[in-house]
Amino acid sequence: MTDWTTARVQDRLELAADVFRALPGVKPRGYFSAWPAYFHSFGDQVGQEPRMRRPRPSPRMITEAEAALLWLRWLEKDDARIVWLRANRQPWKKIGWEVGLSRPAANRHWQYGIAVITWRLNGRRVPRKRSMKFVIAKAR
Repeated sequence: MTDWTTARVQDRLELAADVFRALPGVKPRGYFSAWPAYFHSFGDQVGQEPRMRRPRPSPRMITEAEAALLWLRWLEKDDARIVWLRANRQPWKKIGWEVGLSRPAANRHWQYGIAVITWRLNGRRVPRKRSMKFVIAKAR
């Protein structure tokens, strides 16, 4: 498949973040609760909003999310962190604080990371001697 765009890469990474967020939490082996199960009666539930749960991710969605997570190996550590934080819909201000960059610098690193992933998915080699502006401009 050689028709990856930066928008498709962004969407796939955001979907991967959503899938990992929807998975059940990991509990230690032998985990149990000594508290008795509490069953709510009809009177307890009158006037409350119904609890709607999102369906669990399908095996295919989990496989695609794992594959998208492996894309981050192609990036430098800080760039991968910025791309993953942005996929989790973190605001730029928080990302800047976590990685120690200004908002515009973090945005440039994010664009660069998305562009590198797009290049690699399209089967192109990322040049060794490159600048961020060159890679970002060519990925669009």
